[in-house]
Amino acid sequence: MERISSEKEKKQSNVEQYACSIFTPSVKNLPSRIERYLRSLTPNEALAFIKRDIDNAPLVSNDDPELYEPLFRNISTFKRSYEWMERILKVYIYGEGERPIFHQPELKGIYASEGWFMKLMEENRQFVTKDPEKAHLFYLPYSARQLQKALYVRNSHNMKPLSIFLRDYVNMLAAKYPFWNRTHGYDHFLVACHDWGPYTLTEHEELTKNTIKALCNADVSQWIFNGAKDVSLPETYIRNSRNPIKYLGGRRVSQRPILAFFAGYNHGRVRPILLKYWGDKDEDMRIYGPLPNRVSKVISYRGHMKSSKYCICPMGFEVNSPRIIEAIYYECVPVIIADNFVPPLDDVLNWSSFSVIVAEKDIPKLKTILLAIPLPKSLFWFKGDVDIIIGFKGSSRLRVPTFWLGWRRIHLTQGWSVEDRVAKSMDGASSGTPGPIRWFWYLLGSAVGRLFPPSQTCTVGG
Repeated sequence: MERISSEKEKKQSNVEQYACSIFTPSVKNLPSRIERYLRSLTPNEALAFIKRDIDNAPLVSNDDPELYEPLFRNISTFKRSYEWMERILKVYIYGEGERPIFHQPELKGIYASEGWFMKLMEENRQFVTKDPEKAHLFYLPYSARQLQKALYVRNSHNMKPLSIFLRDYVNMLAAKYPFWNRTHGYDHFLVACHDWGPYTLTEHEELTKNTIKALCNADVSQWIFNGAKDVSLPETYIRNSRNPIKYLGGRRVSQRPILAFFAGYNHGRVRPILLKYWGDKDEDMRIYGPLPNRVSKVISYRGHMKSSKYCICPMGFEVNSPRIIEAIYYECVPVIIADNFVPPLDDVLNWSSFSVIVAEKDIPKLKTILLAIPLPKSLFWFKGDVDIIIGFKGSSRLRVPTFWLGWRRIHLTQGWSVEDRVAKSMDGASSGTPGPIRWFWYLLGSAVGRLFPPSQTCTVGG
């Protein structure tokens, strides 16, 4: 056993040394010797090679008209990781599971994010492989929304049957295939936008702790979402699945007379405080519960968002809110009020370049905070919102005009650029935090962070 481990470490070291010994100016046009070398590697060895290359990605000029550099935390590593993703990424999707819970995406409503991901993933031919031995990651193709609709007993306040169902499903996969037990679920991922998504995992310890979870309910105060390895998923309200971006865009800044706007139900811990201080009390702060008829007859909900400089996005029952993406769609600067919330795709996007985050305790000072923002910064934020919309609209090459192509184009690919940690040993011990890869690389290539220790910076010349 020690000999096998030693040989594995030696081979990994050779892979990393080789990655440092070459310079690859373009991933799109690799030299033939690198092509041959990559083909000789196992999936995990190839990921180790690529991880080292991305960790040492050269600085690039922002010559891509689709990318606005200030929106990103690190545009160089983003572009490099995206190029590598398109070159090698492979995902295995389990075929097990009956409809409607599995393989049946819901494409409308506030939980449509998970449905659009499932649809685009299962229709994909570039990343999906039918050979699990070639896969970097394994996708659990269920819908948390469909799970809730199928199994939850109305007004029972009991989510345990949903969690037991998922537990039994994972146990079935573990008994039928070697892949779950091989890594204890560390190279498996799920996508859940329903508020209950995190709570339906709790009957299976490895499902809860080990898998990479892409969740809209990204609350770090809960023990389920792990900010070091999981992904905060953008939540967006899809009203028309045939044309999800029908009402995209808004007025110019000079044509937005309203300082701030919010209308919505009064629930959760934040909204009652917001309404207490600002509810229908200030002409500049259009803050309401459900939008009153007397108001909506003059300006609709959508019209308010398109006419406001700032759109208030307070948490509801949970920390996430579809208003964040809705505000961006209407080119309104989102003002996020939700302590302990990890903003969507936070490791890729620099949220300070196109949003305002206000602590819950500062709600009484909300107008003062917004008025104190200088006009040049506000204009910069509006520029950021317009450019983030372009990304969220998606890649014309794929010809699917949905927010989810934005997730795929901009965010599924950030991997390898954030913290990597020493991998959990493969002996089944539960100690140690795996070092996952973010976004599509985090979802689809995160095995690297678990199987390999952090890379060292390559020195010049070798």
